[in-house]
Amino acid sequence: MSAAMDSIAPEVPNLDEQQAELAALVARWTPNEGVHPSAIRGLTVIRGNSPSIPTPSVYEPSLCIVVQGRKRCLLGDDIYYYDALNYLVVSVTLPAVGQVIEATPERPYLCLRFELDARTIGELLLQVGRSGVPPSTDRGLYVARTGPQLLDAVLRLTRLLEEPRDAAILAPLVMREIHYRVLTGEMGHRLRELCVVDSQVNRVARAIELLRKRFTESLRIEDLAAAAHMSESSLHHRFKAVTAMSPMQFQKHLRLHEARRLMLTEGLEAAAAAHRVGYESPSQFSREYRRLFGAPPRREIETVRGGGLLPA
Repeated sequence: MSAAMDSIAPEVPNLDEQQAELAALVARWTPNEGVHPSAIRGLTVIRGNSPSIPTPSVYEPSLCIVVQGRKRCLLGDDIYYYDALNYLVVSVTLPAVGQVIEATPERPYLCLRFELDARTIGELLLQVGRSGVPPSTDRGLYVARTGPQLLDAVLRLTRLLEEPRDAAILAPLVMREIHYRVLTGEMGHRLRELCVVDSQVNRVARAIELLRKRFTESLRIEDLAAAAHMSESSLHHRFKAVTAMSPMQFQKHLRLHEARRLMLTEGLEAAAAAHRVGYESPSQFSREYRRLFGAPPRREIETVRGGGLLPA
């Protein structure tokens, strides 16, 4: 009887084989170093041929699956490592520091980044329920083990890059499955909290959204607390628990990152970029920029342009 049952048991996907095929596919779609948008909405492929320096960046809600190599993310005093065995989830917008730590031209760092869709998560949450889900006030970023079912869905989605006709119909379905696998995974409760209207994480997310929309303005903590429907002291405590920084530090990081983008992509001088993002004092902007990025604005921008650093 057991032999008969064994003969019809579903075959468990082999992680090594899945990762080998994924690496070949991602390498094919990333002929050069850098971040490459794909033909599938919400999917980005990334390649790095060597370790990078620590690079501050603004992480958007996303799932990062490393196919080859290794990377680390620094959020406050916390360090998160993710590789072919562990995926990274960012549930809210977070200024953090990323660094590729394992990569060579022969075995480059290869990564798939999926945009997380709050609407899809909410729809799935209505279907799967949240009974027994503990409340979460932890960081809006976490690392969890990559299982064969999640990796299988990721592999099927990546294969669709070579089948654009099929991708138009099937990619949204597989993307929904990937959301489901993460939502029901070992750390899924931390993602679920984002879609529960009265949860602490959801309330902090409202404050983050207000900061994103109005980061050039002189916002008061009262404004943020009102948007989050929390007391000022509670918001400050919960905000720091999720983001590892205070609301005003968060706003400062958003300003500095936007100024950096303006200088890199639009060619603005430091003083003009500083004014555009809300700084009244160019010297204060220069000091805070150097503290975050490790060099004065002009020198840091020249280094990035000359070195082609891989964005975090």
